[in-house]
Amino acid sequence: MKSLEELRAIKAQMQMKIGIRNDDSATAHVVVGMATCGIAAGARAVATAFTNEIANAGLNTVAVTLSGCAGMCALEPIVEVTIGDAEKVVYVKMDAEKAARVVKEHIVGGNVVTEYTIAAAK
Repeated sequence: MKSLEELRAIKAQMQMKIGIRNDDSATAHVVVGMATCGIAAGARAVATAFTNEIANAGLNTVAVTLSGCAGMCALEPIVEVTIGDAEKVVYVKMDAEKAARVVKEHIVGGNVVTEYTIAAAK
């Protein structure tokens, strides 16, 4: 069995390896749902796509974090995007291509991709 310190070191290594950041000084936050239902629906690829797109765009003030179950399994993968003090936007049924578009149009351009939002899924 690993010690608590060893487990913390492994966690830190993995977070750096996959580019996940939890930075309270960030001006924008992307939260990817990674519960079992989200992972089964492809959330791991979505999280990787967001971290890669954000890194490639040089967006040093965007934090990407992972969360648990949002209670809406049929809409997974679910991603929440909050920029500054703006109201959070919930994107549903995400994939890597949609993630790239959200980074380009919403996070960089400031325009919500409305057809991917939870409001459009109703």
